[in-house]
Amino acid sequence: MILLTVLFLCIISTYSASVKGHTTGPSLNNDKIYKFAYSSEVFIDQVKASLRDSAGYRISSGVDVNLLWRNPDNDDDQLIKITIRDVQLENVNERPDTKSIFKGKSTEKIIGKEYLEALRRPIVLQLTRGKVKNFYSYQNEPALVQNLKRGLASLFQLQLHSGAAREVDVSGECNVTYQVRQDQVTKIKALDSCEIEKTGFTSPNQILDVSTKATSATIYVLEDSFIKSIKAEENYALFLNSRRKTDAKVVSKQRLELKSIQAGPGLIAAKQAAGVIKTLDSSYVAVPLVAEAVQAECKKCPSLSEHWQSIKKHLHPENLSKAEATRSFLSLIQNLRKATKEEILQILRSENNELLPQLVDAITSAQTPASLEAMLEFLDFKNIKSAILQERFLYACGFASHPNEMLLKALTTKFQGEIASEEIRETVVIVMGALIRKLCEREGCKLPAVVEAKKLILGRLERAKKGDNVKMYLLALKNARLPEAIPLLLKYAESEGPISNIAATALQRYDVSFLTKEVKKTMNRIYHQSRKVHEKTVRTAAAAIILNSNPSYMEVKNILLSIGELPLEMNKYMLSIIQDILRFEMPASKTVRQVLKDMRAHNYERFSRTGSSSAYSGYMTRGPDISSTYSLDILYSGSGILRRSNLNIYIFNKNAQLHASQVVIEAQGLETIIAATPDEGEENLDSFAGMSAILFDVQLRPVTFFQGYGDLMSKMLSATGDPINVVKGLILLTDYSQVIQLQSGLRASVEFQGGLSIDISGGMEFSLWYRESKTNVKNRGAMFIAGNIVVDSFFVKAGMETTLEIETTLDFISTVQFSQYPFLVCMQMDRVESPFRRYVTKYESLPSGRRYTSRKAKVELLPGSEYPLHQENSNMCRKVFSTESDSSSNWF
Repeated sequence: MILLTVLFLCIISTYSASVKGHTTGPSLNNDKIYKFAYSSEVFIDQVKASLRDSAGYRISSGVDVNLLWRNPDNDDDQLIKITIRDVQLENVNERPDTKSIFKGKSTEKIIGKEYLEALRRPIVLQLTRGKVKNFYSYQNEPALVQNLKRGLASLFQLQLHSGAAREVDVSGECNVTYQVRQDQVTKIKALDSCEIEKTGFTSPNQILDVSTKATSATIYVLEDSFIKSIKAEENYALFLNSRRKTDAKVVSKQRLELKSIQAGPGLIAAKQAAGVIKTLDSSYVAVPLVAEAVQAECKKCPSLSEHWQSIKKHLHPENLSKAEATRSFLSLIQNLRKATKEEILQILRSENNELLPQLVDAITSAQTPASLEAMLEFLDFKNIKSAILQERFLYACGFASHPNEMLLKALTTKFQGEIASEEIRETVVIVMGALIRKLCEREGCKLPAVVEAKKLILGRLERAKKGDNVKMYLLALKNARLPEAIPLLLKYAESEGPISNIAATALQRYDVSFLTKEVKKTMNRIYHQSRKVHEKTVRTAAAAIILNSNPSYMEVKNILLSIGELPLEMNKYMLSIIQDILRFEMPASKTVRQVLKDMRAHNYERFSRTGSSSAYSGYMTRGPDISSTYSLDILYSGSGILRRSNLNIYIFNKNAQLHASQVVIEAQGLETIIAATPDEGEENLDSFAGMSAILFDVQLRPVTFFQGYGDLMSKMLSATGDPINVVKGLILLTDYSQVIQLQSGLRASVEFQGGLSIDISGGMEFSLWYRESKTNVKNRGAMFIAGNIVVDSFFVKAGMETTLEIETTLDFISTVQFSQYPFLVCMQMDRVESPFRRYVTKYESLPSGRRYTSRKAKVELLPGSEYPLHQENSNMCRKVFSTESDSSSNWF
């Protein structure tokens, strides 16, 4: 029994000794210096390009590592000292001396004495079970130097058993997975899981945004329980969602290779790590291992005033349809984001009226506190003379890529104050609706400013007595798309006149998930006129909501059975809508096909209805990244006069959709001019024609061509045929800015910006003599997109800029001849040939001005095209042009 007890105690003591001697992380031998060769490389290029052609640079050095202290009670707790020596800066790829920015430059001259001395100062790591428990360095060292040391220190962090862990290193706190196989350890870091303080912003709509893919892997080779070599590589690939060929990548590589082991200093005797640090150097302090922010300074950048003077010639109104205008607009935004309120006000107050609207676009799009304060101080909403500038400011707010609570609060305050122009007052509340939606989409619905703005719009709509006020708040809700506003919209949709039309079209903009049974029930009442007679425009909007919200079999059947009982042109319009659903494979196509099996719904009498109204959808572009569609529907009155034309352009990919534009021209009450009989429900409508537009998902303030019979006759007699401008200006579309923390300690700054200069105008000509009307909507614009990725270490910079630009014009013309019935209608939608240019520039530079640049260009002319509509339209156009030719030949 005594023998067994002694044997058991021996086994326990042996087991305890083995546990105490076992390490779960790398372990250094005493009295040794491990000499490593270290290199950190960065490559910048396009995603599919070979690294051999990339821009970048290499920082190489020697690294000495020795053990300072090991916890006498725990072999897995140790202090190691790491010293960087013999720092060199080199080209990352082989390059002739004539193209090397480093040729003939000493490392000390490039880096600077202060930075070099800081790099040479050693750091101390406390490794506990293979993880960095404490990182000791010197205070007040340059942030870049500290980050480079953090990048090196993070390499020494590993565990010697397979499994997942949450780990803190230079990249932040990240999920990592270890795979251990004999003397090799592979560490995979999930970069998208890293928690680190981030700055920057993204675009609100996914189609206009940038996608990122990131990977990180580190391979350790061990020998005698310590590191023999490390190879680490991380890749960041960035793609512009709207055109994935516009991309960029940054690759960071680190290599650490053991060269020799030499005799070194002995261990420092102490029970606690803190005592060792104090003995070693009292200047050491524990600092976080996570990288700190580095503030970049531009020493040779022009001032805001200098930059504005150099580019303002490109922003004259006559140049706005050119790509250079958009390029200048984007570069000005970049400069404005660094400017103070006083600098911004200085250029605002010194500029002439011709350039001020473009300047207002840029300043508002900068979206900084300084730019907003400057605009609010500069613009006097009590002065009607500056209404054009006020409108440009408001629309730029509506298109804001990353609006904040401060902006919405400022507009709410302005709306509650004195505003000289009623049109500007209307625009303010419409833009407030757009900002509410954008903030809610970013989970900001409960912000105090958003709550206040919602309460103001909903409350005032419920109390509004004047029709113009009701329309104003309904347009705001059309932008805001608040779920709680649906009951109010349903109430107004069943009212009369333009108010019911605005409410119905507002409901059209909601996602299908919000269109409840109650909504569809109300829309069915409106379409089938169960309670009262409604205008055709409201009924067709109700039908569109029903057909686009997963309609039931009976809903579709009832709509089909109504064809034949509707006003003449509405019969043809609804028939065209059904045919377009079948042809273009829309969500309701399957249900429509099921209903058409019933001969009561599908027969010759119903499907042979004549008229000129039509609806047609088609593709503008189809590509692997995004596609775009257009839909054009035109509704006429029974007398042949245009009632409504509606042109929509959508851009979409697999995950998102963007309502790029909508141009609606409406006319009513014109039958008395040609002694025609109005359609049912439209007998008492005032003479009116106007245009409404949606641009990049923002409803703009509608424009009136004429209102009332007197106004109509006045403008007909004085008409020049010149188009009326609906929207003109510069819009910031893509706005992406992020800082990527590389595991080497360097940081990559990534910016993608896309801008659009746009000029949308529309006109309506009406000739009693020739009994002809013509509407013309002209969309002119230029787009410029720039992607920049830069790794700037202050002493050397490498980067790449990729740009693309295009200039184009899209015309929509509708000609109606009503001298006979059925009247002749011709619709045309043309895109002119468009220059397309793409440039990729890679560069490396030193602060001294020495620079290497590589540039590639691709320039092509995209052919123009006339977008196909239905065959019936083509036949009608031949007759219209034939008639025009005949009439022109009979003048003499």
